[in-house]
Amino acid sequence: MNSLYNLPNLLTFSRIVLIPFFVLCFYLPVEWGTKAATVIFMLAAFTDWLDGFLARRWQQTSALGAFLDPVADKLMVAAALVLIVQTDPEYWLALPALVIIGREIAISALREWMAELGARAHVAVSGIGKVKTAAQMGAITLLIYGDDVVGIPVYLIGIVLLYIAVILTLWSMLIYLRAAWPQLKGQTDLPALQKGGETGLTHSSESIE
Repeated sequence: MNSLYNLPNLLTFSRIVLIPFFVLCFYLPVEWGTKAATVIFMLAAFTDWLDGFLARRWQQTSALGAFLDPVADKLMVAAALVLIVQTDPEYWLALPALVIIGREIAISALREWMAELGARAHVAVSGIGKVKTAAQMGAITLLIYGDDVVGIPVYLIGIVLLYIAVILTLWSMLIYLRAAWPQLKGQTDLPALQKGGETGLTHSSESIE
């Protein structure tokens, strides 16, 4: 079933729809505003996992879903990082936010360029992308919430996780660039790169994120 209106696609759409509500709650001049924003972000992170799981489980993949899923993820993460840095404009927060957002722009540009050439870099399924995503989502959730819980320094833990996410972000980017390097040098006859075929990056969980 490849309907545009399947549940995985609707969940992806929901993440995009949640972004303005997330921003609104973040800026609400009430005590529960950031808590509501935290809940919305956690819900978005959960739907990110759920839509991919359901798409694979029910074989409900589509070109629209393959396009929108990473877009929805990156929009939510970028919005959250901008709000966090705006609230606490320190260089040690701005720098990792810049690295994470910049990496996504660079990899998206690389994928688009390679797609125009009819080639895709093959990257084996790796736990790095999953751990990076978990660290990134956990860090942002804690930084949005901010307040200590029963003496636990939530904000500090969020910063530590953010830097872990940055390290894994750069690591995964280097893996992707290494796979794409032959194409960047104009070498198209290497096994890492083919015209279409089964060695291309898949639309969701099979690629390094």
